[in-house]
Amino acid sequence: MGTWALRADEAENAILTRHLQPLWLLPGTALGVISWPPTARDRAFARWHYWWQAHLLDCMVDAAVRAPNPERRRRISAMIRTHRIRNMGKWTNNYYDDMAWLALALERAGNLDGVPRRTKAIEALVDEIFNAWDHESGGGIPWRKKDDFFNTPSNGPAAILLARVGKLNRAEETADWINGRLRDPERGLIYDGVRGDGKFVRNIYTYCQGVVLGAETELAIRTGDVRHARRVQELVGAVAQHLAPRGIIKTGGGGDGGLFQGILARYLALVATKLPTTSESNQQTRRIARGIVLRSAETVWRNHLDAPGGRCLVRIGRRLQRTRMRGARRRKTRWCGEGVGSAGAGLVRSTVRVDADGSRSILRVVVATRPAVIRQV
Repeated sequence: MGTWALRADEAENAILTRHLQPLWLLPGTALGVISWPPTARDRAFARWHYWWQAHLLDCMVDAAVRAPNPERRRRISAMIRTHRIRNMGKWTNNYYDDMAWLALALERAGNLDGVPRRTKAIEALVDEIFNAWDHESGGGIPWRKKDDFFNTPSNGPAAILLARVGKLNRAEETADWINGRLRDPERGLIYDGVRGDGKFVRNIYTYCQGVVLGAETELAIRTGDVRHARRVQELVGAVAQHLAPRGIIKTGGGGDGGLFQGILARYLALVATKLPTTSESNQQTRRIARGIVLRSAETVWRNHLDAPGGRCLVRIGRRLQRTRMRGARRRKTRWCGEGVGSAGAGLVRSTVRVDADGSRSILRVVVATRPAVIRQV
């Protein structure tokens, strides 16, 4: 087993030890507690975060792809079943981005041997997303039902999903809509979204870049249209220039922000391994994406914290999280908090380093979801 596979196993074990628990003591269930150390409210799953759980499931699929075994397959099936129980017997909710994330994870899980394919669940989620397309407003799907904010975090994963389930025309429409409406003409990065009154929300988030890379890569694979590969080339270059100084992905803070860098890392990994090698430009883009993922992952690993239940590789928020981890052995790191959201996206996000002179700095890093695969490119 290679170095990266061993590290991925350690990260997986830390998540399983500290986060994965039965739902309401029900046998055969498993869901991720969203914080560590957990509050009583979080242990009872009063808060559970639908979309964080979808990313956690996606990472459990990564582990089963990397090293298949019956225990991993059973765990994935239990998590899928539990997600529906906690969502009050439904697969859907009111947020199109949430539903796209879950459908992506379910679709990948269903491709594993020994994991039942949830065809009806995937179809229900795909139908919700497909039918949300707003013809009257010129295209795009909104962030949530009865809303007029059309954003990249909904349309990007929707395009990935639609491409993977064979709805290529709508997937291409969605990718073209994002490129035409939400691409910054100066930097080449993707904006957060646009409101119904035409006002743009020009915030730049790492996960917006990630989902567009994923969509365009899937379409480059499936259609062979050079425009999709060209967009991947341009966006990877923009990410390298603006969002990955010295080849290390910038941090985005805690809460939902903890997932953002992991999502970018996941889809940079997709570029590095799946973008067609039909041109020298594509091959160079693969090399750039691979380098960002590996440098980010290595930086995180070098600055981890050994903690009860396994290595703690993450920290919540831009400000120092004052959560003392009893029994933790310091390794260039003094304080650490952790959330399953970061685990769902890439198993780790960022740490605070305390240097020998007492100065503090936030490492802007995120590990890839499957660096062991990227290493072999």
